[in-house]
Amino acid sequence: MLSRLVLDFINRRDFLMKRNWFGYYGISRGKSTQVSSSTMSVEAYKYIELLRRPRKSERKPFVVGVNELKRRARMEKEMKQEPIKIILRPPENGILVKNLVPVAHQVYTARLELFTCVSKVMECIPVYSCSVCEDVHVGPVPHMIRTCRFRKEHRWEIGSMERVLPLLESFHLYDRLGRAVSHEECLQVDRIPAIIELCVQAGVDIPDYPTRRRDFPVYNIAGKMIDFERRFPKDDSPGKDINPFVVRRRKAQKPVKDNKSLDLIGNDLQGYAVRGMDAWEKVRLGVFKLMQKYAVQTCGFCSEVQVGPKGHRVRECKAYKHQMRDGQHAWQEATIDNLLPPVFVWHVQDPKGKVPLLDELKRYYGKLPAAVELLWQAGAHVAEDYRHAMRGDVAVPILDEESYTFGFRVRVEEMAQMVESEIGENAKFAPLFEFEQEAQKTMGHLSK
Repeated sequence: MLSRLVLDFINRRDFLMKRNWFGYYGISRGKSTQVSSSTMSVEAYKYIELLRRPRKSERKPFVVGVNELKRRARMEKEMKQEPIKIILRPPENGILVKNLVPVAHQVYTARLELFTCVSKVMECIPVYSCSVCEDVHVGPVPHMIRTCRFRKEHRWEIGSMERVLPLLESFHLYDRLGRAVSHEECLQVDRIPAIIELCVQAGVDIPDYPTRRRDFPVYNIAGKMIDFERRFPKDDSPGKDINPFVVRRRKAQKPVKDNKSLDLIGNDLQGYAVRGMDAWEKVRLGVFKLMQKYAVQTCGFCSEVQVGPKGHRVRECKAYKHQMRDGQHAWQEATIDNLLPPVFVWHVQDPKGKVPLLDELKRYYGKLPAAVELLWQAGAHVAEDYRHAMRGDVAVPILDEESYTFGFRVRVEEMAQMVESEIGENAKFAPLFEFEQEAQKTMGHLSK
């Protein structure tokens, strides 16, 4: 049983840790400050750590664990040794998933509406991009945070819509179950936006980019794909005279503005923002549903994506240790952020203010995707998923207040470490008691 002296010491340590002095008067490390004097709310600790910039040598996290991938590879190897017919399910057998065809059309339409609304909002709200690195800022005054990789300060210029909504392209496959695109065919196959390619494979018919639609499923026998339509082709096949890898020499088309949506919105900036935010959510949700069934591959070190069950064989990777792979990509299963990358920018709490974001106070700022930040500044409401990343409940101090509170917080942390390391020494009670009195005086001064 502990002595009274040790229990008293532990109570004093708990007193310091529970009061949380530096979070009490609005200065918090990303934590919410909705704290009352009597009880501390549970919502005060629901926060999201800001995403850090990955290193060049760091690989993207796997969607499926490495051990699970090895187990699947062993099972496939064992199944290839036995002549067993495996019945595949859509879309692995080449048949469309019927309940996802309306979702594909919805994503295709929402994407056009999203690009239209973002282009209209960018005419009123400036977007800056660094000419040296890939950083983007949304707002009237560019920030002064030193996050440039090549210079101390950013070299800002007017940014384009591709910096807000990056356009990732993928090879268009006439037959998604056919062979992969080789390195010699990289200039012969069209490259279109990856989201459009996903919609085409899910059921959207575009005359410029034909694809093969099957009426009979494909079977897997001893690891080999058996296609009965090749042996017994249909007479009315719409793509029978089309070479799967024909030279088209046509650039991937950018989204065309929808005149009908423009007439519905008019010249209302907030109307564009609201419609754009709804389109953003529809695209994210629809792409997530499609990726549950239709496979998408991405490189583990660069931003290359390929919509289909397997990646292409074009040797164009220039990322980390590409020489060991002979320039080929390190393919793995993609996520929605790989197909629709959210470019995170610093959140501006006061869009009409003329004071830039400072590097000394960057720990108090939040982050949002560039499209969401742009539409929010135009008057749209942000979903609850982004509320904690905005850090709107964190009070941003001025420089003098920040320097004072930062030194006080460091002293609190040093004292807490001293209490934990020296729990058995009686000599630490005197400075702890003095520090407790000093903290109470400081709290009374700040409350005034």
